[in-house]
Amino acid sequence: MPARQPAIFLPHGGGPCFWMEFPPPFGPHAWDRLRGYLAGLVASLPERPKAFLVVTAHWEAAQPTVSVNPKPGMLYDYYGFPEHTYRLQFPAPGDATLGLEVKRLIEAAGLPVAADAARGFDHGVFVPFLIVDPKAEIPVVMLSLRRDLDAAFHVRLGKALAPLRDSGVAIVGSGMSFHDLGTFFTGGDGASSTFDAWLDETVRAPAAEREARLAAWDKAPGARACHPREEHLMPLMVVAGAAGDSAGIHAFRDVIAGKTISAFEFR
Repeated sequence: MPARQPAIFLPHGGGPCFWMEFPPPFGPHAWDRLRGYLAGLVASLPERPKAFLVVTAHWEAAQPTVSVNPKPGMLYDYYGFPEHTYRLQFPAPGDATLGLEVKRLIEAAGLPVAADAARGFDHGVFVPFLIVDPKAEIPVVMLSLRRDLDAAFHVRLGKALAPLRDSGVAIVGSGMSFHDLGTFFTGGDGASSTFDAWLDETVRAPAAEREARLAAWDKAPGARACHPREEHLMPLMVVAGAAGDSAGIHAFRDVIAGKTISAFEFR
């Protein structure tokens, strides 16, 4: 039997941040520690995963939609970056069989779901996973958010996916713990440390309390200052739902351009 894989919420950075230099308040080494965390992720797992199921903040649909494309292409869904960042390639395979199993699990939970056989890897996937798996050998299946961004629904969605962890699939939510682009370049804290402390307390709580707190995330101190729109936080809801009784840990924290940025894992 494969070892149980964790459910992980990771920050995917800012655009193609690992292949360019940002001006102040970032600076040339702003993303180095996050790169190091991502580069060590596979080695930190209980064993090499059979596949990654990635819930990406950069895919929203009317209902949760799973990729069944066996060979996804590239979707350069960022704008105004250097020309070389549009030549990045992440040739990891998809896994149509796993995609259909994801769809079956969601249907069995009584939730709406669709499949997509054409979508390529968006930058919520290829940017971090070029660091996580630079040889692009581990299959990646993508799952969208539901466009209404209802937190409780996304926790339920994660619960439906939990059995995958016991079949060798690592469930990854790719987003950001802070995502207010309007203040990211100001250099100040922007309430990020306050909200990060609330997230830390929340992910460490027992499952029922954790899920209740996440369902009401927008009442947390600093919440809307950090997420004027919550699409970059919703992958955490799915991951927390998939966590079940696994303990939550604060796996990574850094201050980038004055903002606290974190990753959380449930193992």
